[in-house]
Amino acid sequence: MKGGGRGGRSSAGAAAAAGVEILAGVRGEDGGGGDYCFLGVDVDVDLSLFDIISAIEFDKTGDHLATGDRGGRVVLFERTDTKDHGYRRDLEKTDYPLSRHPEFRYKTEFQSHEPEFDYLKSLEIEEKINKIKWCQTANGALFLLSTNDKTIKFWKVQEKKVKKICDMNVDSSSSAGNGSIAGSSTSPSPKLCRANGGSSEKAYNCLSNEFQFPPGGIQSLRLPVVTSHETNLVARCRRIYAHAHDYHINSISNNSDGETFISADDLRINLWNLEISNQSFNIVDVKPANMEDLTEVITSAEFHPSHCNTLAYSSSKGSIRLIDLRQSALCDTHSKLFEEQEAPGSRSFFTEIIASISDIKFAKDGRHILSRDYMTLKFIASGLWDINMDSGPVATFQVHEFLRPKLCDLYENDSIFDKFECCLSGDGSRVATGSYSNLFRVFGCAAGSTEATTLEASKNPMRRQVQTPSRPARSLSSLTRVVRRGADNPGVDANGNSFDFTTKLLHLAWHPSENSLACAAANSLYMYYA
Repeated sequence: MKGGGRGGRSSAGAAAAAGVEILAGVRGEDGGGGDYCFLGVDVDVDLSLFDIISAIEFDKTGDHLATGDRGGRVVLFERTDTKDHGYRRDLEKTDYPLSRHPEFRYKTEFQSHEPEFDYLKSLEIEEKINKIKWCQTANGALFLLSTNDKTIKFWKVQEKKVKKICDMNVDSSSSAGNGSIAGSSTSPSPKLCRANGGSSEKAYNCLSNEFQFPPGGIQSLRLPVVTSHETNLVARCRRIYAHAHDYHINSISNNSDGETFISADDLRINLWNLEISNQSFNIVDVKPANMEDLTEVITSAEFHPSHCNTLAYSSSKGSIRLIDLRQSALCDTHSKLFEEQEAPGSRSFFTEIIASISDIKFAKDGRHILSRDYMTLKFIASGLWDINMDSGPVATFQVHEFLRPKLCDLYENDSIFDKFECCLSGDGSRVATGSYSNLFRVFGCAAGSTEATTLEASKNPMRRQVQTPSRPARSLSSLTRVVRRGADNPGVDANGNSFDFTTKLLHLAWHPSENSLACAAANSLYMYYA
């Protein structure tokens, strides 16, 4: 991974544990199966609050990766291992060896959002990027959506030729003293080239009141020539979608039709057309007539990957609702509801807090939904749902069940409100999510799979040893027995590893077609592959 151009420096640690080889730079050996190897890391020397990465997203091809930070900046990376030798489908026709892992380099960055102030509500609006979504490419240009708490922006990134004016009649060396002009046939001075048609201050002085023609007059005049010697990447904001949300935007999602997208806040979901920025349609509104009657809020929303009329959204009560836009203009009633009933007698003060779903993702086939909550009564941290079977999740995975006895401490330091993201592999066989101490976990969700890997995202990455028994079909009673065992030391995991709740891995994204993922911890970007 090449540095992101923010004053940071590229570095990578070296460590080996449990058969995982960690090599410097972006080189690694294929671990195979569930062995994930560290590819690279972009680490800033001085950690700044504005450099902390707050969003990460691959495009549909996997050739570009975008990150957003709390400073309102968007940084783009591009893949290089396929760019030199063509696309992978063409490699069979060549003698070039197939690269064993993806390699990315810094492409460009731009300032997406600036801090604002809402004078009507006397409220400061952070520049922090909440979400990034890639749109369809056109004419070699990249398009993406980025949003902070209130405003969504549509960006176009493309290469533009830098125009320069050459063959000027002005001789800068002679014009510095008396403002004279030298003819092109008599002056051996080098030609002047000024980027984008600009001119230096000395050239402007040639037209001052002290200007005098040279003896004998000007023998010949040249017409300046506009030439293009190089290209630069330019990011331009095409549209701004603002003033449509009273509460903080937590999700944006593109529709499969390529023309519309949704944005969701705590109480409403709006439908936008990419070409129309001054109008949106409210399709979900859970705001009650009396705010005292409010019992749940919207936490995440996403369009179906192939059905343009279907979308899902999650709530703070741990439920997922599937809605069909063909039913009515305002989809307050859902077509399907996914939730699991809590066990009798298990309710506590933290029940509703830890039941809140922080992120949902559709699988590529559109049949499964992956959800992530903090720690629910289902005793799962991720639930894989089959949209054709709403009685319960297909599989459940415990991420940090050992934290259950420590919920009081987590509530006191507000860690219990952390919102962890989740992601699925392109083939749908694996899922991943983050945890504390910059750890993330990868689970196999294919039939009969017992894969469960814990990895650390750091300068010296280590693979944590987690003994995970085979994962049979679990019933609610068996899960209850697991939780009742508890942990001897609430500050450590099952293997005695201590956890740091100030370092957390909230954001990660899986490559759409390969078994590699990118994750963000603080101001560093890490990539792993298997």
